[in-house]
Amino acid sequence: FEPGHHYYYSRSESPIVCISKMAFKIRTSKYRHIFCDAPKPEECFTGFKLSTLTGDQQYIKASAKYFAVALFGGGGPIMVGRHDRPGRFESGTSSIVQGHKGAVLDFDFNPFDDSMFASASEDTTIKIWSIPDDWEPTDENGLAKKGDPLEDSLVDLVGHRKKVTLLRFHPTASNVLGSCSSDYSVKVWDIEKGEEISSFNEMGDLAHDIVWDVNGDQLATSCKDKIVRLMDPRAGSVSGTIDKPHEGVKSVKLSYMGDTGKFLTVGASRQSAREVKIWDLKNLSEPLTCETIDTASGVLVPLYDSDTGVLYLSGKGDGIVRPYEFEDKNPYLHRLNDGFRSTAPAKGVCMVPKRGLDVMACETARIMKLTNNQGVHPLKFIVPRKSDAFQDDIFPDCASATPAHTA
Repeated sequence: FEPGHHYYYSRSESPIVCISKMAFKIRTSKYRHIFCDAPKPEECFTGFKLSTLTGDQQYIKASAKYFAVALFGGGGPIMVGRHDRPGRFESGTSSIVQGHKGAVLDFDFNPFDDSMFASASEDTTIKIWSIPDDWEPTDENGLAKKGDPLEDSLVDLVGHRKKVTLLRFHPTASNVLGSCSSDYSVKVWDIEKGEEISSFNEMGDLAHDIVWDVNGDQLATSCKDKIVRLMDPRAGSVSGTIDKPHEGVKSVKLSYMGDTGKFLTVGASRQSAREVKIWDLKNLSEPLTCETIDTASGVLVPLYDSDTGVLYLSGKGDGIVRPYEFEDKNPYLHRLNDGFRSTAPAKGVCMVPKRGLDVMACETARIMKLTNNQGVHPLKFIVPRKSDAFQDDIFPDCASATPAHTA
């Protein structure tokens, strides 16, 4: 008999079973108590009739100053709202962006210019827009303000043969844009010159998602043919593939996990359970881990904050935002808490860049949630702190508005 052990007598062949003391180690995390309160009605953006088109896009995108939503109507109208001007939008009164000949499917803001964004349309073109400084769809009191529509784009990118479905700006180079189209091609554009840099024309089917890695050295696409392709954007060639990352038929969403060399895919299992897998970019033969979330029907959208290592999972059609913390060692993902729950289902979600957050209120992430008939809700995720001073430990260095290089 040894001290420090518990002994139990049993009626089995071996009469004494020894159970040693186990050391329990509780994981510490600065973001464990992150919370999000439901936004007040006066903080929400309401009054717009949304476009009825469906697809794999996020339906809403944001910069540090503006956010954009596609509206119902001819010529692909886009509502561009200001984060500091919540209130009621009025069709026919408030300013809109309008210039396409078909409905707008996706858009994306330039990470180095908060007022510049690109829009992709059914008319096969991509247009680059610049929002004027005096843009005010709603006034200080939250009421619609009369204004002229913005109809003149800066650049038109023509090259796709069918409708353009997805857009993503390059994270570190100025004026570089990636696009996917129904003609089964992926193109990389230099919008300063208005021409394409490279093109990959062997997608095999419709693209579900397109993402850049943290430095923009690699481009990843997921596709309806159940193959994830990792591409060299300069050459327009495939450098690696993941065959059937998920067995189910739902669309697969992707995210690079910062500069850790890990890669995340979100999809569905054969039994239609939603699941998240983490892959090692050096070995794509099998996933490092697989976490099953639930069996809801909507597509999960991963929003990863590479500064803090927190992953927010929000499904199209459900009202829950689940926060996880990513750690570059097994088991990789840790559920933080219940996150945000509401009864209003999300049509689309996007993240606001760090430069647009209220850091003095310890707001570490803001997710713009688009609903079908209750407008846009800003969800502010806050780490509770007693001090009023700037909390530098929960705000590591983030991406600036200065590009590292050009096309």
